[in-house]
Amino acid sequence: MNDLAINSVLSQMRALRAQSSGLGAGSPATAINGAAHANFSDTLKGALNSVAESQNASSSLASRFELGDDSVSLSDVMLAGAKSQVQFRGAVEVRNRLVAAYQDVMNMPI
Repeated sequence: MNDLAINSVLSQMRALRAQSSGLGAGSPATAINGAAHANFSDTLKGALNSVAESQNASSSLASRFELGDDSVSLSDVMLAGAKSQVQFRGAVEVRNRLVAAYQDVMNMPI
């Protein structure tokens, strides 16, 4: 996951927080759950799919290079591998932060 995807997730989280603080007397729990489920989960799925596609493309390029495809250069393979590695590290960092946030919420006193 690249910096743009991480920034997108963070900006959506901030927007949801701002919306939740400005909700009226309707049913805030339903509104928050509906908005969070639709926006955040779709964004997260899209980001994870992007990471998976990048890793698949990198693997495909590496295989083509190993088989002797003249249209694939070593620099293309190395760049694709580095890109997929950076995206994967970003996804792991987002996961770690989500787990930490979950643990913080679960440790809050009632």
